[in-house]
Amino acid sequence: MKTAVTPAELLAKYDVPSPRYTSYPTVPFWDEKPLTEARWKSHVQQAFRATNKKEGISLYLHLPFCEALCTYCGCNKRITKNHAVESPYLEALLKEWDQYLELFDEKPRITELHLGGGTPTFFSAANLKNLLERLLEKTETTPNAAFSIEVHPNATNREQLQVLYDLGFRRLSVGIQDFDPYVQLIINRIQTFEKTKEIFDIAREIGYTSINGDIIYGLPHQTANSVRHTIEKVKELRPERIAFYSYAHVPWKSKGQRRYSEADLPAPEVKRGLYELGRTMLEEAGYIETGMDHFALPEDELCIASANGTLHRNFMGYTPRHTQLLIGLGCSSISDTGTAFMQNIKEVEAYEEVVLTGHLPIFKGHELTSEDMLLRTHIQNLMCRDYTSWEPEELPYFVDALMRLQPLADDGLVEYSNQDIQVLPAGKPFVRNIAMCLDARLWAGKMTVPVFSKSV
Repeated sequence: MKTAVTPAELLAKYDVPSPRYTSYPTVPFWDEKPLTEARWKSHVQQAFRATNKKEGISLYLHLPFCEALCTYCGCNKRITKNHAVESPYLEALLKEWDQYLELFDEKPRITELHLGGGTPTFFSAANLKNLLERLLEKTETTPNAAFSIEVHPNATNREQLQVLYDLGFRRLSVGIQDFDPYVQLIINRIQTFEKTKEIFDIAREIGYTSINGDIIYGLPHQTANSVRHTIEKVKELRPERIAFYSYAHVPWKSKGQRRYSEADLPAPEVKRGLYELGRTMLEEAGYIETGMDHFALPEDELCIASANGTLHRNFMGYTPRHTQLLIGLGCSSISDTGTAFMQNIKEVEAYEEVVLTGHLPIFKGHELTSEDMLLRTHIQNLMCRDYTSWEPEELPYFVDALMRLQPLADDGLVEYSNQDIQVLPAGKPFVRNIAMCLDARLWAGKMTVPVFSKSV
């Protein structure tokens, strides 16, 4: 009789570097063959014609500037207090959008618009208004369009929130991370509960209908007490959604993380305990686990999408909307046509320079093969619905994956057959590991340097 594997043994076994699967193939495994500008434009035009009249298109704007460095952050950002950088960057971003408009044979219909960073509210209310009015003046919006923005309470004011609301924004994503003063000191993000509550109160007074709160577990010197305190305070704020992320320790990518070492981080079993504590507290408060790392109140559309099987995952994370065409504007942004990916140049000045020459700022890209698109669908299903199935003729694509799944099945994390895969309740914390079994490009490739954060 097989001895049951303990939770600690599962953590030790499966706490390995793994992708978060906001795309497949993941960026490190995109083809080395360059994607030409002409080929990329062709993919965009085909996707636009196929989707614009139906679900519309999604836009992501990357606004990379921050006045101070939060050392935990792995995003592409530029630290500066010089606000003279705002106008040149926004002009470049609008010129990039103009190049896409030239490809369209009708007005684009926007169903999703998200401003991320960096700190989007680094930009003044006047500049945000100028950017968005000019960006939207040649577009239409779908009836259920969702406009959202990431905000840092220390860099956000009523005027900005009012301008955004007047332009159609109804959702904020508020960075919280941890309310413990010592943890905040270590990660260089001093942010009081009172300041955070002020932003919640202003947003709700203006009329925002959905607020997301970001919390991170696994931060340096974080303890059960700090997580408990943080979530108790978050419960007072009562955001409609909560993203309860695992801290990704990638010091080879984000130099700010070198301020502390792995010795300062919670041990894997302690870190998982922080998540279990947080999840229990959130569920007791009425939140429902909705996809990996996300929770939502039952009436929130993200929760509804999870329940009815329409939850989607893309480069912006989980969303209740699926559009074939996602256009990313700004440095390092990634676009997706359903048949190809493209990432913009990462450095601000190089990005601006290329856009001003009249070219799209292509850094790297990938044209999906038929196998890529097939596996992408099934990895997406696992990440959003904990289940996937395929037709008998597709089985040859899954033979190796099913062999890789056997140890996880032995550990009670997953069940599978020759036609489907079901993530079991015990396997939900390890969904990245399960999806990784289907990742043909990862298994065919050989990584010589660290790329991904650990999965647990």
